[in-house]
Amino acid sequence: MDAESLVSNVSDTARGVARYRAEESARADALFRDPLAARLAGERGRAIVAAGPRKLRSGWSIVARTKLIDDLVLACAGEGCARIVNLAAGLDTRPYRLPLPPSLTWIEADLPGLVDEKERLLAGETPVCALTRARVDLADASARHAFLGDLAADVQTLVITEGLLGYLDADVVAALARELAGHAAIRWWVLDLFSPGALAMIKATRGHAAARLLGFAPANGVAFFERFGWRAREVQSIARAAVRFRRAPWLIRPFAWLPDPDPRAPGQAKWFAVARLDRG
Repeated sequence: MDAESLVSNVSDTARGVARYRAEESARADALFRDPLAARLAGERGRAIVAAGPRKLRSGWSIVARTKLIDDLVLACAGEGCARIVNLAAGLDTRPYRLPLPPSLTWIEADLPGLVDEKERLLAGETPVCALTRARVDLADASARHAFLGDLAADVQTLVITEGLLGYLDADVVAALARELAGHAAIRWWVLDLFSPGALAMIKATRGHAAARLLGFAPANGVAFFERFGWRAREVQSIARAAVRFRRAPWLIRPFAWLPDPDPRAPGQAKWFAVARLDRG
């Protein structure tokens, strides 16, 4: 079975991501340890990774992205973050594996079917902080608005949208950026994004299971979010980080010597990044 037939919707991509985390965790020099990832990925996750393009099977970009976001989450926790809201959390396990304060509240939001599956697979596991899950379709404006409106306004909050925005339409991303900026409690936003040039490369990669589902790649990079009241505090190239972490394939490594493109005008550069935004 090919990768495209194994990935019928965005939720299926979470299984492949979990498989990459499991494979990284098995390394002697692992950048992170996720003992739950293999269980969550299951046989389908293993099959998705095995059926993908050979040059992607190491999962180097997913591994680097995971590590970068891990570090940003811990940095926000150290700056007084009391609540983390993970939108489209998928099969993420950070509330179980990161050294978070027990007093921190972590809220996961995702589609009902995926939340149900995750709760079944993790039954009996104990998170390190207070964890709750919400069943919500984040592409549905009214459902999203209701979910965000239920968040208490007096708790300093970080929002994570790892692996989400690329699958949304630009108008949905704009609405989300506006809603998050308008919520009094939300101080930080950690996201990943890619340039139009990177999107074109992904779509040209034969056998890339998720390529047909992707569409959001703003030509103005992080400036897309800044017009809604956000400020890009940190922008880190995933490829450059992968070289630093010694996970990048040989063909990628020479590019670490080149300057990164302007994060507000990445254009046709093959640029993937993780950004931490603050309220402007």
